[in-house]
Amino acid sequence: MSKITKETTLGEILKNYSNAEEILKGFGMHCFSCPMSQMETVEEAGAVHGLDAEFMVKKLQEDLIENKPKKCCCKKSNKENE
Repeated sequence: MSKITKETTLGEILKNYSNAEEILKGFGMHCFSCPMSQMETVEEAGAVHGLDAEFMVKKLQEDLIENKPKKCCCKKSNKENE
């Protein structure tokens, strides 16, 4: 995921960061099941909730933990590959 900006949607953040919901809840946002919230930008969400978008971006950039694909710890045996 690229750098979080005011134009980043909440849907993108929720999809790409494992602790996004926790951080957004800290801003007083709890409506993640609403389809419209998924398309809302950080700036739009901040305006709705009376929050400064620049502060939100800074906090998100500092605290978000990017989802990493899990690496497989097992190797297929040669018999399975034949």
